[in-house]
Amino acid sequence: MSAGARPALARFARSAPRVAVLAVAALALAACGGGAEKSESPSATTSASADGGDKPAAFPVTVEHKYGSTTIDKEPKTIVTLGLSDQDAVLALGFTPAGAVDWFKEKPYGKWPWTKDKWGSTQPQIVGERDEYNIERIAALKPDLVIAQYSGMKKEQYDTLSKFTKVVAQPKDHPDYGAPWQLMTQQIGKALGKDAEAGKLITDIDARFKAVREKHPEFATKTLAVADSFEAGKYSAFTKTDPKSIFFSELGFKLKPEIDTLAKPGWNVAELSAEKLNVLDVDRLVWVTSSTEANDRIKAEPLYKKLKVNQEKRDLFVPYQDPDIGAAFSFNTVLSIPYAIDEIVPLLTAVK
Repeated sequence: MSAGARPALARFARSAPRVAVLAVAALALAACGGGAEKSESPSATTSASADGGDKPAAFPVTVEHKYGSTTIDKEPKTIVTLGLSDQDAVLALGFTPAGAVDWFKEKPYGKWPWTKDKWGSTQPQIVGERDEYNIERIAALKPDLVIAQYSGMKKEQYDTLSKFTKVVAQPKDHPDYGAPWQLMTQQIGKALGKDAEAGKLITDIDARFKAVREKHPEFATKTLAVADSFEAGKYSAFTKTDPKSIFFSELGFKLKPEIDTLAKPGWNVAELSAEKLNVLDVDRLVWVTSSTEANDRIKAEPLYKKLKVNQEKRDLFVPYQDPDIGAAFSFNTVLSIPYAIDEIVPLLTAVK
């Protein structure tokens, strides 16, 4: 597994064997062809202004990314998303992807409460798993646009896809899986001709975070870490570039820089042995796990029992799914963040 892929898998806080594996059948496109249709949307050439007149068309637009720049001449009608969370911003902007990738056999449609209504009965074609794309399936959908923001897309994959469609790869000047959610939302919004709408989504989410910080100024005095454990004796702490850590930072908490220094270059997770668990002795420790077995195993670790954060009950065990709290702040998108805030803040404030 590549150095880029491993951090991406680690950041979502569990491995496939610990999740109920869903069998993925061959999925057909919806009757509408899975295209990026929008209800009551303006035409591709003009969009309605506030006073009822027309304003210049959004297209063409040029989006810069890791592998150069891509010019999109007109509003895309058939969109494929190749990042784990890319579909959220696309859905939020009124488009429905025709194709998406699977990551942990959890089907990227209709599952999560923050996107269920957006997908409706539409089922995208599964066109790959994680960063392994099925080029033939993608080509068969005849997409106008492929979006790969939260991904580890390689240059050769980009070149192959670019032979038959427009491709907006991951943001430049950031490591794979390391771009802020705001930037990825902006990139997607620009590619879809929805700059203003994307900007409003970002502004609204920023306001939600600000409201929490103002209501809970005590968060700013606390150091927080997010962690997981995949197997006995092995633990993971997430760095400042991981979506989970970013989420809690935007709630107002301080992150622990030592975790970043322990991570391998290019990784967003520091792998810890039991002997290194002292790095997790912070004011608030959030474990995001997928089973009570993992929780019980962590709590039974003798060296963990010695930590003050455990002894003083300042640790918090949050499920990844059922309810989908951990998944929401792991995705950390314009759709999942409101759900995550509503679910996690009461839990944090209950921990004294």
